[in-house]
Amino acid sequence: MPPLTSMTQEAPRALPRNPNLVLAFLLLAYILNFLDRQILGILAQPIKADLQLTDTQFGAIGGLAFALLYSVLGVPLSYLADRTSRSAVVAGSLAVWSGFTALCGTAGSYMQLFLYRLGVGIGEAGGVAPSYALIADYFPPHRRARALGVYSLGVPLGLGGGTLAGAYIAELINWRAAFLIMGVLGLILAPIFLWVVRDVPRPKVAAADRMPFGSVFKVLARKPSFWLLAFAASCSSLVGYGLALWTPSVLMLSFGMNIIGAGQFMGSLLLVGGTAGVLAGGFLADRLGHANQRWYAWLPAIAWLITLPFFLFGLMSDSLALAWPLLLVPNALNILWLGPVATAVQNLVERPMRATASACFLLINNLVGLGVGPLLIGAVSDALKTSYGVESLRYAAVAALGFYLVAALLALLASRTLIKDWVADEPA
Repeated sequence: MPPLTSMTQEAPRALPRNPNLVLAFLLLAYILNFLDRQILGILAQPIKADLQLTDTQFGAIGGLAFALLYSVLGVPLSYLADRTSRSAVVAGSLAVWSGFTALCGTAGSYMQLFLYRLGVGIGEAGGVAPSYALIADYFPPHRRARALGVYSLGVPLGLGGGTLAGAYIAELINWRAAFLIMGVLGLILAPIFLWVVRDVPRPKVAAADRMPFGSVFKVLARKPSFWLLAFAASCSSLVGYGLALWTPSVLMLSFGMNIIGAGQFMGSLLLVGGTAGVLAGGFLADRLGHANQRWYAWLPAIAWLITLPFFLFGLMSDSLALAWPLLLVPNALNILWLGPVATAVQNLVERPMRATASACFLLINNLVGLGVGPLLIGAVSDALKTSYGVESLRYAAVAALGFYLVAALLALLASRTLIKDWVADEPA
């Protein structure tokens, strides 16, 4: 079998679509991805009241139900995308998760909603990692972190948009209509996405020479920076996903806000702070990482260390006027890592392995972050209820903030091996 580097050195490629148009559609799909996740958070109180759920049960629906199959199926779906069509896998995933989102609006019990959220996770499993690989194919190395940063805007735009849309639809109609409307939007977009987004032609590799599935794991297993970055991001996501689901409820229970007020407060934080943080992360990573790859780990570590105290004082504040600016800073910094870390993962393997490597990263990140975070905060809240009453959720959220320290430490350790593990891009 010839060396992989020789197989991937190819003549300049004619891109099938304008890169910016492809990026715009990938971003739109990613916004819907997070819209369908975050809408659950703002609807927590009406859903819990309607279906008679505890905080632990709702935390399981908001995190564990989604993360179980989402995390596990991401790897084989991304491997399929590397071997077939990345754009087709993303479009099919969009249709599946949107269909199950619509079904969430019909749930009549805890178990039904849990199973429908499992379905949403199955669909979304094939969305992100192949999108990372498409962006890496369409954009050269010196523009890649910024492109991934723009794509990562789907996180704050989806989180903020889901919060606002869910609040208004629930207030004007009911919580069920919010799921139905969001699901139908995704079903409409899926065929348009498939027509617009095309794969970049890849080298023809004989079946006997294709990289075996297990070989990707062998490559990653020898790279400490991959594991350190993956678990650093996981610790950050544990807090981030947990707060995204539960902060609207904290605003209603501890600050006395109604669902519209909580939606406006949380939505503005996510849209303003999150957008600034993601763009800054991509821009700074391209500027600083070009000279020294260690910045792809240093930037997230610095951001997480600043994030912790701002979240702490913002959540414990008694004044909404003071809480908003205090919470704005960490809502920017806690997702600054998306562009730098996603770029680093893409450059730890050769080009034909990128979607699968990204899926391995997302498997760890989502099992720990999404699977544990919402459920952990909900369980701690239930445990504290007898002592703290309605304030138990606020204290449970604060208790989770310590994971930012762990995330920063792991990222700093990753910076020590990142240059050695880096794979230079082949000539395009």
